[in-house]
Amino acid sequence: MTDAQEVLFRLLRQIDMAPAASQRATAAAVGVSLGRLNAQLRAAIADGLIRIDARDSTDRRQRVAYGLTSKGAAEKARLIDLFLARKLSEYHALHAELTGSSSVSRSANTRIHTMQNANLTPIPELFVSYDSAQKLKAEAGTLNSHDLSPRQICDLELLMNGGFAPLKGFQGEDDYNGVVENMRTADGTLWPIPITLDVSEKFAEAVEIGQDIALRDQEGVILATMTVTDKWVPDKAREAAMVFGADDDAHPAVNYLHNQAGAVYLGGPVTGIQQPVHYDFKARRDTPNELRAYFRKMGWRRVVAFQTRNPLHRAHQELTFRAAREAQANLLIHPVVGMTKPGDVDHFTRVRCYEAVLDKYPSATTTMSLLPLAMRMAGPREAVWHGLIRKNYGCTHFIVGRDHAGPGKNSAGEDFYGPYDAQDLFREHQDEMGIEMVDFKHMVYVQERAQYEPNDEIADKDNVTILNISGTELRRRLREGLEIPEWFSFPEVVKELRRTSPPRSDQGFTVFFTGFSGSGKSTIANALMVKLMEMGGRPVTLLDGDIVRKNLSSELGFSKEHRDLNIRRIGYVASEITKNGGIAICAPIAPYGTTRRAVREDIEAFGAFVEIHVATSLEECERRDRKGLYKLAREGKIKEFTGISDPYDVPKNPELRLDTESVDVDNCAHQVLLKLESMGLIAA
Repeated sequence: MTDAQEVLFRLLRQIDMAPAASQRATAAAVGVSLGRLNAQLRAAIADGLIRIDARDSTDRRQRVAYGLTSKGAAEKARLIDLFLARKLSEYHALHAELTGSSSVSRSANTRIHTMQNANLTPIPELFVSYDSAQKLKAEAGTLNSHDLSPRQICDLELLMNGGFAPLKGFQGEDDYNGVVENMRTADGTLWPIPITLDVSEKFAEAVEIGQDIALRDQEGVILATMTVTDKWVPDKAREAAMVFGADDDAHPAVNYLHNQAGAVYLGGPVTGIQQPVHYDFKARRDTPNELRAYFRKMGWRRVVAFQTRNPLHRAHQELTFRAAREAQANLLIHPVVGMTKPGDVDHFTRVRCYEAVLDKYPSATTTMSLLPLAMRMAGPREAVWHGLIRKNYGCTHFIVGRDHAGPGKNSAGEDFYGPYDAQDLFREHQDEMGIEMVDFKHMVYVQERAQYEPNDEIADKDNVTILNISGTELRRRLREGLEIPEWFSFPEVVKELRRTSPPRSDQGFTVFFTGFSGSGKSTIANALMVKLMEMGGRPVTLLDGDIVRKNLSSELGFSKEHRDLNIRRIGYVASEITKNGGIAICAPIAPYGTTRRAVREDIEAFGAFVEIHVATSLEECERRDRKGLYKLAREGKIKEFTGISDPYDVPKNPELRLDTESVDVDNCAHQVLLKLESMGLIAA
């Protein structure tokens, strides 16, 4: 860092802290004369780092107030790293002079990383001061705005509060390529997951390199600004293969990448204005610096973090006790409350479960905090990512589990990652990361000894009874209202889970018919509705394609974009019906598999999704053609007609496939009832 850079750093820091201070006070704080201060101010204004905010001609002592621009805030963050590097260099030189031995030779980047991530030392955040934030918010109101997705909001929050340190914003193309290829940014810093801002092509066309944009939450609140330094179209197939191990849509993050994420990536430094607003569990949401302050206050020098996206059961308690003893550390239960795997228990239920059993841990050595992370389920890379994040939160140890952050099975029915791949990759990098791994032990219950023990440490397996309940078995017991033994979980946890997941026969669900126009979907759906209403017990709503088009989507056309939007609307209404304990019967064409999958994920957060493929052949549908649509499509009078001029993705694994060509309507509806009964959704 040159002397000129240090003066600029002090100037930007002072302007951010005291924008309305007199020039004399500012010059004294920066350590320069008034003449040099004026020259520095003129240069910084010309470079776009500082702006003039107000003039008050009645105040002779201070006629001008200043503020940092987005570019100035980003430059200040960059200079902080240089300043720290310079001070560390001076320290190592003094150490060598006093002791006669040279200090450990490490790169400036590594020294900064070590200093910033010390267990009790505050780490830099990307927020400007309160006064600067108010002025920047007013300025940002005139900028092009991007409405962030839920995943982007999670990423932005952790960028701004230091959870993603040393990142200063969304990664540019060079950093992105380095992370995808070898888990390192362009300067060599270890970082395994790309953090980029994906946007639509339409928005990207309106943005130029060097331009500032405002980043808003889903209610329109400005959270930050970003200076766009990079704009590019990524090779998503390559990203999927390198980061997630396979370009396979069965992986939830790969599906998101191809079917939900924007086509263009933007990168650039972020200037934080305010944190996202959370109305739930506010007392449990700590920033990295707030947790570090807590550890400092409690005198915790060693802290082991437990990552979880599932409720805590007795095996988890025993595991965390053993991990804390092994590491001789205090325990941080640090569950993820951002985006997890579709189908996971919602975070409201999970946090209530955690709080219900927290008093079973020693309060003097255990605490809990919530992490607003959008998981990618990237297995080994994700384990390293989680370790770096926990290091930023002040932890010294991290528990890495078997198949850590694994997404389940791929399209071939095999696990995406090996059971211990995550532990191997973490162990390879833990020295550089500065956080130690504690191996996750697979805990099982030994009935004769009435205690949990690591499965691989039981010497007398042939002489004892080993009990275990898998996640799948737990969900089955909840679904069918069966007993969950006390040796497996705490009564308080089971009570919370049963509140959210009652037996399936008491839950809402959605029956989703799909097939060609004229296949018989609506006719069977009507028959099913009458049969379910005859049985009683739950309200039944029919969302027929034609009815929805008339009442909910009358302004939409039949382009792919509008068809997707129409199905997503149907899915949203069905999810609300399901969430509130009703039965939704949907009967659209729904030709696109990716859209049906998105609707399934939305609904399965609240209840069952039963996909029924009405597999009437195109020839039979065209023969019926009661509305004359196929004739018009063949004549070219209807464009993008499913089966004629637009494709239909045949469902690969529907819950039920119906043949209507040789079976009457009543029999088809009865087949659906039998399927619902076999799934436990209606009483036998």
